[in-house]
Amino acid sequence: MKRLLFCLVGLFTLATFAVAGDVEVVDLGDGHGMVRINPTQKYLILPVEDTAPDVSISVMVDNVQVETFTVRLAINKVDYTVPYELSKYAGKHVVLRFAMNPLERGGARPKVKDAVFCNNLALANSYDASNKEILWRPVYHFAPQWGWMNDPNGMVYKDGEYHLFYQYNPYGSRWGNMNWGHAISRDLVSWEHMPVAISPDGLGTIFSGSAVVDKDNTAGFGANAIVAFYTQASARQMQSIAYSTDNGRTFKKYAGNPVLTGDVADFRDPKVSWHEGTHKWILTLAVGQEIRFYSSPNLKDWTYESNFGEGQGNHGGVWECPDLFELPVAGTSQKKWVLIVNINPGGPFGGSATQYFVGSFDGHKFVNESPKATKWMDFGKDHYATVTWSNAPQNRVIALAWMSNWQYANEVPTMQYRSSNSVPRDLRLFVKDGETYLQSAPSPELLALRKDKVMSKSFSVGKAYTIDQLMSDNKGTYEITMTVRQKKQGNLSMRLMNEQGEEIEYSLDMAKRELTCIRDKSGVAGFSKDFITPTVTQVDGGDLQLRFLVDRSSVEAFVNDGRFVMTNLVFPHTPYNKVMFSATGGSVSVKNFTVYRF
Repeated sequence: MKRLLFCLVGLFTLATFAVAGDVEVVDLGDGHGMVRINPTQKYLILPVEDTAPDVSISVMVDNVQVETFTVRLAINKVDYTVPYELSKYAGKHVVLRFAMNPLERGGARPKVKDAVFCNNLALANSYDASNKEILWRPVYHFAPQWGWMNDPNGMVYKDGEYHLFYQYNPYGSRWGNMNWGHAISRDLVSWEHMPVAISPDGLGTIFSGSAVVDKDNTAGFGANAIVAFYTQASARQMQSIAYSTDNGRTFKKYAGNPVLTGDVADFRDPKVSWHEGTHKWILTLAVGQEIRFYSSPNLKDWTYESNFGEGQGNHGGVWECPDLFELPVAGTSQKKWVLIVNINPGGPFGGSATQYFVGSFDGHKFVNESPKATKWMDFGKDHYATVTWSNAPQNRVIALAWMSNWQYANEVPTMQYRSSNSVPRDLRLFVKDGETYLQSAPSPELLALRKDKVMSKSFSVGKAYTIDQLMSDNKGTYEITMTVRQKKQGNLSMRLMNEQGEEIEYSLDMAKRELTCIRDKSGVAGFSKDFITPTVTQVDGGDLQLRFLVDRSSVEAFVNDGRFVMTNLVFPHTPYNKVMFSATGGSVSVKNFTVYRF
């Protein structure tokens, strides 16, 4: 890398900072400036300060503006860096114009010449995206190499590959600059990072959406083209499409965009699926606090069908990221339709969460079979924007969620990257007390993560029972399974702990049939008062099968193969490697307590 050298042109009012003739920063006064670049290398490395104000960047190539984005250029210190790709502009004249914002409301703009980014810009032919935050970066949950991630979207399966697209800010680890990031997996466990798939244009940034395989070429882009649907966000929101004829490696935007517009502010997150009964495509859209359904024969021309939402479910916030699919009901010959509606705020424990409705859909209208019930898919704090893969093999319905909460997503204690996804989960329906519920179990591909069984034992818990060490050389990635035989009264507590006394506690109240998760002592937790809110779920009576998936900064708890689920982030300083059980109201049997190393 070439580092910037400082020099002042004393005869002029402008200050310049040069890099051997390849990069020059020009101070235009009052926080305004420009960076002149001779793109001799692949990247311009931008230094970022996580809490600095956003700086708006306009990219000019041969005096034509080609792109705009924001980045928190470092004013006082460099927290991390992000790359801006220059290789596409080789041989051209590149200028980045910028205007720095005041550090506080009503204050003056920082002086360009005093900002540390001026002395830390760099050109490079490579960017080191290795795991710099190894303490909390997940191993088997997907996370971006750098930058911010929220909603999974556009998920589609084709020719043996699971495509994961996601809301992505490549220029910082806070929300902004929404692009579609992209990764590919053949096993739902190992992911290959791909280049950004869809970037902002004149219609706006690229919000959430979906993708389908157009097997019969209904849109005219080619048989088996992958067609992506996404919200374009600027002053208003509208729906656009892009298509890929090379298995998702590149996308071309449709010249007739947008394909659907509305007259309200919140008009987003299109989920498209094929409805066999009407032989049409169905677009499910979040509009304020309702869902609207549209139909189309060709993916381009959309007809309004109906809406759903008034008086149904939770309305504590804006409805987002809907999904619509059909599932068989376990133990019956029935199939029922499921409508997923994510909501923010309004979750049962504050902030964002995933609710769902079960009923019927005839290609025109969705009817909720339990209009007075509110059903939640996950009873943790960190499960949102849940959507499913299109065209999944063997008629599976496989869901993925963003593992965070809008109450504190921008404040979690990582900086090179922020956010990860839940593990993929296979969905089913089951009936309990006359009601139909959604069951979400870890996808069977995750069983391949089990490297070896390091412990298996059964025991009774009187007042206390402690396992001092789960495993040697604990890297914070493992699975625990067990069966708890409940008594009619009393409680059982299980605390995952480390040597520093940090812990996440699961408390089972057998009389109330409630499982509670408490994480106020789980590690770094002071970044938000909302982070320490306990979470609670009802559970079945009788024996409980418990499964805990632990991955450095998260614990996902599954009860009875996903009939009840809790997803929660944690940020311990060292891995949890000790388990302490305690019981009240009599002894409790724990059968087949098993630990698998991942």
